[in-house]
Amino acid sequence: MTNTEQQIATSVLVIGTGGSGLRAAIELAERGISVLVVGKRPKTDAHTTLAAGGINAALATMDASDTWQQHAADTLTESYLLADPATVQVVTEGATDSISDLERWGMAFAREQDGRISQRFFGAHTFRRTAFAGDYTGLELQRTLIRKTAQLAIPILDSVYITKLLVRGNVVFGAYGFNLQNGTRYAIHCDAVILATGGHTRIWRRTSSRRDENTGDAFRLAVEAGGRIRDPELVQFHPSGLIEPEDSAGTLVSEAARGEGGILRNDLGERFMKRYDPDRMELSTRDRVALAAYTEIKEGRGTPRGGVWLDVSHLPRTQIMDRLPRVYQTLMDLQLLDITTTPIEIAPTAHYSMGGVWVRPEDHSTDVEGLYAIGEASSGLHGANRLGGNSLIELLVYGKIVGQAAATYSAQLNAQQRSRAALSTARDEVDEVLSTDGPENVRFLQRALRNAMTEHAGVVRDEAGLLSGLRELAEIDERLTDVGVHPDIAGFYDLAHAFDLKASVVAARATLEAALERRETRGCHNRSDYPQLDERLNVNLVWSGPGRIEHEAIPGIPLDISARMREVSSHGKLVE
Repeated sequence: MTNTEQQIATSVLVIGTGGSGLRAAIELAERGISVLVVGKRPKTDAHTTLAAGGINAALATMDASDTWQQHAADTLTESYLLADPATVQVVTEGATDSISDLERWGMAFAREQDGRISQRFFGAHTFRRTAFAGDYTGLELQRTLIRKTAQLAIPILDSVYITKLLVRGNVVFGAYGFNLQNGTRYAIHCDAVILATGGHTRIWRRTSSRRDENTGDAFRLAVEAGGRIRDPELVQFHPSGLIEPEDSAGTLVSEAARGEGGILRNDLGERFMKRYDPDRMELSTRDRVALAAYTEIKEGRGTPRGGVWLDVSHLPRTQIMDRLPRVYQTLMDLQLLDITTTPIEIAPTAHYSMGGVWVRPEDHSTDVEGLYAIGEASSGLHGANRLGGNSLIELLVYGKIVGQAAATYSAQLNAQQRSRAALSTARDEVDEVLSTDGPENVRFLQRALRNAMTEHAGVVRDEAGLLSGLRELAEIDERLTDVGVHPDIAGFYDLAHAFDLKASVVAARATLEAALERRETRGCHNRSDYPQLDERLNVNLVWSGPGRIEHEAIPGIPLDISARMREVSSHGKLVE
């Protein structure tokens, strides 16, 4: 172990080695801008690798009538009108070019016999527009981007934890962090910073995120730097997370299983989606399917372990092995369960942060000059419900755009700012956490926070529960000052867990306060005490710190998109 500090300078710093961060870095490198990518996970194991089902673009390879305008209309409709129309247009219109980039870089898409890229239905899409690589699309995407970064010789620092953004006069000039393995400190100076650090779904107990990812890093880094958070209460609970084994609870069964014809049944054998969305059934939106499963469980029709059944065993074995190989292998590895003969026990799991750092639609710049946010760390595309397959295309489209914007911003600067005071504050913060040797255990506090969010801010919420959640969070925040951090021969992971918890507290407070403010049921946000959609809350909620929430108006939808949209309604959602 060491306490040395390295000073590094680059034009643009990208924080996060997942798909969005790598795509931005590729764009910067191709424009001749020096770029450094840092991530707390190895680049081959970024969260993007878990994305299974596919990536959306109106390629019209399977349905000739599909257009980007219809893709935009579907996205806005299913966002319950909370998505930003300009952001939606940027992504849907730019999607086909992003798929072409991946093809050019060698991504192995599934194809029809005549060579066309194959596309399948995902929930609530008008047409088949989800391209895929088996059910491991994110893994193949990440591998493709890693190969491209290697060709461009882009430097990537794995296992580096960023604790603070360096800001002077509302202008970012770098970041501070440490190596997870040996504690080496890094003071990184740059012209621009791109946050690609994921979402905050790990603050729930059952989640598709792994143990130490998506802990809300972007929330804390952005807010402390002077940024804001948009719609933190809008969190997607995916319908199909595994229940067992306990240490893998929440592991995702891809929506591809339903896209290929999987059927949902309760413990009575009833195909329960007939009650909730008789037209779309299992291909309804994620928010409705998750709420339906939650309701079946709550009303006593779930399994003894608190789940429902997802069955693909009626499908041909060859189709399962060809189209759902990862689902098959995951269940075999975790449960020794053969999905070709036996149904899967599932329950809703916290899956995706649809809110995130406030950004401008044209370039994903933030309130802080020189700071950008992309991917799940950002906001604007998904509103109150994310369509499956939209996240991977978002990170590609905006990864490229933000790379262009950061390159232009860096090139026009006359000088790079610095501040000894800001750097000293960042050093002192790490020193303070390291020097604390209190009785509190960070893992116990993490579990307490996750229990509180699961109990009080899950699929269905109410005012009494949210207020209880805030009280419990205040107690956890107070105990956080007495956490004992003990680096050892294995590394500085205790220190990282403490900063994870700091971030999770910020993310949890933002989520609970915004959930209290949104007194309606809309998309993923179900208030049992306010079961109707409220037209007055057709706004984004922008959180800038404890007790500070603004209502932000949403721009109008262009006529060529709105004409293709369906009615937006919460009718029949809260049936319990």
